[in-house]
Amino acid sequence: MSRDGLWCAACDDALPYLDMPHCPACALPTPSGELCGHCLKHPPLFTRTVAAFGYAFPLDKLVQAMKYGEQLALAHAFADRLARRIPRDSLPDCVIPMPLHPAKLRERGYNQSLLLAAPIARTLDLELLPHACMRVRDTAPQSSLPWKARKKNMRNAFGCEVDLSGKRVVLVDDVLTTGASLNALAEAVRLRGAAEIEAWVVARTLPHRH
Repeated sequence: MSRDGLWCAACDDALPYLDMPHCPACALPTPSGELCGHCLKHPPLFTRTVAAFGYAFPLDKLVQAMKYGEQLALAHAFADRLARRIPRDSLPDCVIPMPLHPAKLRERGYNQSLLLAAPIARTLDLELLPHACMRVRDTAPQSSLPWKARKKNMRNAFGCEVDLSGKRVVLVDDVLTTGASLNALAEAVRLRGAAEIEAWVVARTLPHRH
């Protein structure tokens, strides 16, 4: 068994770790780790993405079990795998989890992004700001929408109540697909003065060929 006791070493070897060269901004695979074409044309507001896995079987089923099936111990295992990927030479000042709308939080009972962010912040000795940002619109789930509709769905979805002037901020979420949610949250923290913004995610959705 792994030291987390959640899956064995053979299963861990079968997980889709994101080990191929990839775009530093959005973590999509690129031939030699250069910026992808999309980020060159439309740079995201976050300058770097760290992802532990590609969002593929069987990792996708584990993420869904954490997110919708109350398998909360998985969050600690995911946070451990993600923390191992974080370069220690240039750590940010604070960690902000992707917020849920209060109605969604009441329905689900927990925010999986906070469950990921808290142990990462402890491991790396970073300030955790769990209530710095809020979701001010109860948006439709991004996974229920076509990719092209996701940016519009997240427009003005977030607010930020703390002064982040000059801070290096990291945003933590479970899965990065189009980047619409993280970009909208990044816009909210940038408006409050954040100087640098990174995204740390458990998994990156990859093109089908990967």
